[in-house]
Amino acid sequence: MSPESILEYPRAEPPAPGESIEIAPGVHWARMPLPFALDHINLWLLEDESGWTLVDCGIGDDATRALWERIFATRIAGQPVGRLLVTHHHPDHAGLASWLVERSAAEFWMPQAEYLTAHAQREGQAGYSYDNALAMFSRNGAAGERLALLEQRRSNYRMRVPSFPTQYRRLMDGQTHRIGGRGWRVIMGYGHAPEHAALYCEELGVLISGDMVLPKISTNVSVWSNEPEGNPLGLFLDSISRYAQLPATTLTLPSHGLPFRGLRERIAQLKEHHRLRLAELEEVCDAPRAAADVLDTLFRRKLDTHQLFFAMGEAMAHLHYLHEQGRLERSVEDGVIRYVRSGA
Repeated sequence: MSPESILEYPRAEPPAPGESIEIAPGVHWARMPLPFALDHINLWLLEDESGWTLVDCGIGDDATRALWERIFATRIAGQPVGRLLVTHHHPDHAGLASWLVERSAAEFWMPQAEYLTAHAQREGQAGYSYDNALAMFSRNGAAGERLALLEQRRSNYRMRVPSFPTQYRRLMDGQTHRIGGRGWRVIMGYGHAPEHAALYCEELGVLISGDMVLPKISTNVSVWSNEPEGNPLGLFLDSISRYAQLPATTLTLPSHGLPFRGLRERIAQLKEHHRLRLAELEEVCDAPRAAADVLDTLFRRKLDTHQLFFAMGEAMAHLHYLHEQGRLERSVEDGVIRYVRSGA
């Protein structure tokens, strides 16, 4: 069943670039463009006693800065920005953090793991060098044309996050922040990013889900080169179960797509989606397969270079999950890691 058939969308159209819509009392929705296939990000402006609290930034480029300037001139209209909350370190969420903090003098809040990861990725440190990523992909079967495409990509994190704050205040699971006279509780999620912060306001019945729950697609869940033996899919599936405990009427504000109601139904869909993908992978591993060998099973479309990078990480995440469950056995031959169905 498609998401459209079970989810309710309060607004059929997003705000125009540089504009904003009040989607819930005191909660305003803005949208910024992105320069890849996932072509937009939703950002949130929360009315606060002292002015505004902003949630997420957009990518660090001139076009996004110009759109923010329009919002500063119209919706914010000279009022102070007290806080900038960034849900996680990915460039579309964190790219303009330094600029917004400097532009507004806002306090900068972020989960610790996300803050440190942003700095590590900008500097190619702590296992995040692109050479490490290429070596990991090679060990997982990327070769020939695919490896050549990945070599051409290189890391673009620093380009899309041109600078980053050197001080922050820490968002932690279970914290409640008073924003506009209402409590917003931090609910951490894992798997998509090291320590992704979602924000839930019980009084409004609103969840700012970030990338953890999206209405039409499943967020990317990848193995990264700093944790090459990780099980991020297990972490992700455990995390979204926490959001299913929220009220059925919760209005979910995702980072991509339209705000929706039907959170529990969408979580059930996401779990079923991954269950089916995992079953397909288990079936296709009737003979030893590397992550690169199963891309066509997981992704039934032509992948550009940007998508190929994340597809490799996601294929590895699914294989690692099945291996940890004991459904696949793992072997290494000629330096390549392969998986085969247990008992095959």
